[in-house]
Amino acid sequence: QVQLVESGGGLVQAGGSLRLSCAASGRTFSEYAMGWFRQAPGKEREFVAGISWSGGSTRYADSVKGRFTISRDNGKNTVYLQVNSLKSEDTAVYFCAAVARAYYSRITEKIDYWGQGTQVTVSS
Repeated sequence: QVQLVESGGGLVQAGGSLRLSCAASGRTFSEYAMGWFRQAPGKEREFVAGISWSGGSTRYADSVKGRFTISRDNGKNTVYLQVNSLKSEDTAVYFCAAVARAYYSRITEKIDYWGQGTQVTVSS
């Protein structure tokens, strides 16, 4: 089992920035590729960003490319999402996710563990 706890969400003005964190516990962190997803009110959960177990590979949804950056610190068992140039359409609950590292290429469709989410609200 892996437990994931997100933090760092909040209310921010359009154009602002936040850094979301996700602390993992329970299993060896480097056994997992990690990702961030989000769900806006009335919409389905969508993939935002993913990172391989080593941090050597990352991938992003087209809607956030150039604005969001995913990173991880395996020594701290933590994955981060730096979100810049926020827009009102980025308002959502952001979820941290883990998948066995062999399935990194399928991270948009196959998740083993979810966090509880952290709210990001962007005011215009």
